[in-house]
Amino acid sequence: MSYSLEGRLLEVCDCNVLCPCWIGELPDNGTCQSAVAYRIDQGTIDGIDVSGLTFAGAAFIPGRTLDGDIRVVRYVDDRASPEQEAALLAAFRGERGGPLADLAKLCVEVDARRAPITFEVTEGKGTFSIGQSVAAEMEPYRGPSGQVTTLVESIFSTIPGSPAYVAKASRFRMVQPEIGVDLELAGHNAIQGEFRLQG
Repeated sequence: MSYSLEGRLLEVCDCNVLCPCWIGELPDNGTCQSAVAYRIDQGTIDGIDVSGLTFAGAAFIPGRTLDGDIRVVRYVDDRASPEQEAALLAAFRGERGGPLADLAKLCVEVDARRAPITFEVTEGKGTFSIGQSVAAEMEPYRGPSGQVTTLVESIFSTIPGSPAYVAKASRFRMVQPEIGVDLELAGHNAIQGEFRLQG
């Protein structure tokens, strides 16, 4: 086993709630502009401890997610050592197999860089930022019992094998000229979740 990662995910995009990408349909706007952050609470890659670090991405999805050709800028937590950075990039580029390879094969990397990444979830409210490029705030929907609204068995997932919590972003700002994105929105799609990925 080359990696074992456990943690939490925050994701936001410019689709309405719920993003059609997760069920294999065209994005609401024909394309989807998205940012995602994986907070690794506990994990190793090739025996290298990456616990406490966050890996993130900014993406432009030109159509159906499963058709691929997703242009992505990958971000490594600037607190990572060079060894941790190399391990994270290898895993998220799909070079270590498993579910991360399934996701990576849909993507075309435009760039990869280090950046300060913040990630917080407090009483269900999630916030994350990637340097000066991305800032987002979101909160999950809840049912009549107060339980978080959950999506399971979706055809596409950024956390394969785990349920996703349907959320709404009160703010989503992304400026990523390399993939042609400059937006600021409120009230659009967001996803929260927990993951356990092995490859």
